[in-house]
Amino acid sequence: MRLALVITFLLTTGSVPVHADLDRQVLWIALQTCVLAKKTTGRTFPCLAVDLGSSERAGTAVLRAPGQPTHIVVMPTERVVGLEAPELQHESGNAYWRAALAARHFVTDALKGATPSEDVGLAVNSEGGRSQDQLHIHLDCAKPSVRAALRVYAPSIHGSWAPMPIALQGSRFFAMRIRAADVESFNPFAALARLPGRRPDLVQTSFGVISTPADDPETGLFLLAYRAPDAHAEMLLDHSCSTVAKAAAR
Repeated sequence: MRLALVITFLLTTGSVPVHADLDRQVLWIALQTCVLAKKTTGRTFPCLAVDLGSSERAGTAVLRAPGQPTHIVVMPTERVVGLEAPELQHESGNAYWRAALAARHFVTDALKGATPSEDVGLAVNSEGGRSQDQLHIHLDCAKPSVRAALRVYAPSIHGSWAPMPIALQGSRFFAMRIRAADVESFNPFAALARLPGRRPDLVQTSFGVISTPADDPETGLFLLAYRAPDAHAEMLLDHSCSTVAKAAAR
């Protein structure tokens, strides 16, 4: 019971740093429970899904934040501290990216199909902006205000990093476009190493992913990133999915 309460607190306050080392390992402990359950019984509880992977393929697990039906996290089954981990610059980074994209249906399923997977955003927080030292990719509805801003500025976002002309949720992001044809082979962790500005500091970097507008002539995804000691692109997501929930209730 105490573990469940701690997990609830940590996952629902993911952008607030927790400095006690043990508290920063709770997600890792929960993950080990999921992996053990999968290996011994074939079940995945408390996770929604567990892929143990193989010697050639990275394993992943999917967990729902307690009390937040649409807030999903995707994580490696191996120990990966965060987006600054060097191994993410290679194939494993792409593998976790694909797993996160594939898990978007858990968000839309919770909403009973009231929104398409294209309305689901992704986010990974920096070391100072996260509460857990196990890589976890947040999935949830993108905030309507963020989508509206990106719709306006979509024509100026291309295939390489450029600063957004306006702040999103109070922070100045760099943005780049990922064409639909390139999404599966893309590695966002490697793209962060090419972020403009001072020498790359992935420890203080955070990124979010939002789909291009449905009527955009070059469909795909927008990758958004910024640097700050407590960078948390999770602020681009709406964990209440308020707009969708209101629409579904009508």
